Amino acid sequence: MTSIEQIPFRHLKMQVQRKLNQSLLLAEAYFKRKFAMPEVNYELRGIKAGVAYLQKNEIKFNRTLLLENSDEFIRQVVPHELAHLIVYQMFGRVKPHGKEWQLVMNEIFKLSADTCHQFDIKNVQGETFEYRCACQTHFLSTRRHNRIVREKIEYLCRKCKGKLVFVDETKSFL
Repeated sequence: MTSIEQIPFRHLKMQVQRKLNQSLLLAEAYFKRKFAMPEVNYELRGIKAGVAYLQKNEIKFNRTLLLENSDEFIRQVVPHELAHLIVYQMFGRVKPHGKEWQLVMNEIFKLSADTCHQFDIKNVQGETFEYRCACQTHFLSTRRHNRIVREKIEYLCRKCKGKLVFVDETKSFL
């Protein structure tokens, strides 16, 4: 990596830290208690923008998605993951996007409680495998595809509850 590429990332890391600080202050004022600053790293891979590790007080962010979507990432993803840590410290183990998390997002951070990002994932997705159920086409990761092949794991559609069936490109339909 050249030093020119590192300058914007270094700047983004500072913006992430600033957003964490601002968000922590809001939570501390609301709950009238201190929260420890979480450990942060940027080594998350795949299609997730961020993941909060509750017991470790750690957040992993997806560096590529941060670089490609910096404004929205910092505005929404950073507080989203921090909210998980705050909820865990205040309420213990509850539903990941339940009413406590929604309270932190809506009332404290004044943000919509979106559970998923809408970023373009083509640069982080990796190879996918086409599967179908009764109602739609699904694209599964290499990991899930291999689990189906090797371990005979079955995946079901969340909508129709039908079994996902691999679409073998070598077959021709006439």
